[in-house]
Amino acid sequence: MIDKLVIANRGEIALRILRTCRELGIRTVALHSDADRDTKYVRLADESVCIGPPQAAESYLNIPAVIAAAEVTDAVAIHPGYGFLAENADFAERVEQSGFIFIGPSAETIRLMGDKVSAISHMRQAGVPCVPGSNGVLPNDNQAVIETATRIGYPVIIKATAGGGGKGMRAVHTEAALLNAWRVTRNESLAAFGDDSVYMERYLEQPRHVEFQILADQHGNVIHLGDRDCSMQRGHQKILEEAPAPGIDPDTRSRMGACCIEACRSMGYRGAGTFEFLYENGEFFFIEMNTRIQVEHPVTELITGIDIVREQIQIAAGEVLQHTQEDIQFIGHAIECRINAEDPDTFLPSPGTITQYHQPGGPGVRVDSHIFNNYTVPPFYDSMIAKVITHGESRERALTRMHGALQEMVVDGIKTNIPLHRRLVTDSAFRRRPVDIHYLERIRRT
Repeated sequence: MIDKLVIANRGEIALRILRTCRELGIRTVALHSDADRDTKYVRLADESVCIGPPQAAESYLNIPAVIAAAEVTDAVAIHPGYGFLAENADFAERVEQSGFIFIGPSAETIRLMGDKVSAISHMRQAGVPCVPGSNGVLPNDNQAVIETATRIGYPVIIKATAGGGGKGMRAVHTEAALLNAWRVTRNESLAAFGDDSVYMERYLEQPRHVEFQILADQHGNVIHLGDRDCSMQRGHQKILEEAPAPGIDPDTRSRMGACCIEACRSMGYRGAGTFEFLYENGEFFFIEMNTRIQVEHPVTELITGIDIVREQIQIAAGEVLQHTQEDIQFIGHAIECRINAEDPDTFLPSPGTITQYHQPGGPGVRVDSHIFNNYTVPPFYDSMIAKVITHGESRERALTRMHGALQEMVVDGIKTNIPLHRRLVTDSAFRRRPVDIHYLERIRRT
């Protein structure tokens, strides 16, 4: 059904999608802004279309331009990757109304899961454990906000209902700080998402971030591909992920997977998706669902041997899942480090020209990246320029291989967070046991 596909994204994920399409015999159309005209994936695609100036709002987020590009190239489907329009329900709807196949779930499902309050409500109905909270949007009433926090118990966290990517959330430890935090979060949410609706949850002190990868076809079949630990974060932004999540007992892992499968069936989900949980003291609580492919999908691919992008495309084409849950085997351990063009101490972006690039290799080493010698990192987009992923028969072997890969990797001409990753993979506490989501912030202060 799909013989030509538009890649509505940029960077390493655009190249990743292109490579799978090539294996499937699907012709590709790379969309790009003026800033990305000379990138590797644009050169490798069968066709390319410039959709606007460097600013994302005028190019990668320009829905009419994306759909027009699909029309003029006679494409059949559009893959949104992650970020940009990937979880935009209006875009998914417009794609299908225009007669194209959207590589992802339905617009209705994206809307349901995109609103954090409706997502939590649906998960509660499906029997998935959720963090105790306000059970809905906080009203514009000071006293009601105070009473809600008192009922939940301090500390609490206030979150934007339309939030994502670590934006629009604030922890509150005392009643004295509550109302100001509530107002500030509402203002931030309005500015970032065009919606000032917020809700409240109990703030877990030392949770881990554990997520489950799922695949669901259009015929009612649902499987999970296991879990990942994404607890190494700064400002709620993931920088290192691994699979499987260490230190989770088999019974808890089984219950988490079963919850995800049941929730997918209850909403008629299709495509790839990820359930994100906070895990603390043996308990797990749903926080959100991402209705797209994740940045960290390679660690799951390495321990399962399954190409998740391929599965996305085949599901969208109406094919039946080729795997049952019993088919899925988890082999070894995988680690991913996100390499960002940023100062490793301040995290400030560091755009510019890469004067020398050397990619690591060897057994169990994978690099997903679109950069090359003399590539200029533009200042307009996310700072991630590469993902280094290692696999081994044990977590220790995967970490050892990651240490070697990071020592071998060279990116000159700009600053990167490679020095930070070298410190993390040799950190004795991290190598010895799982860490919580606040660990990186704590060690940065020491």
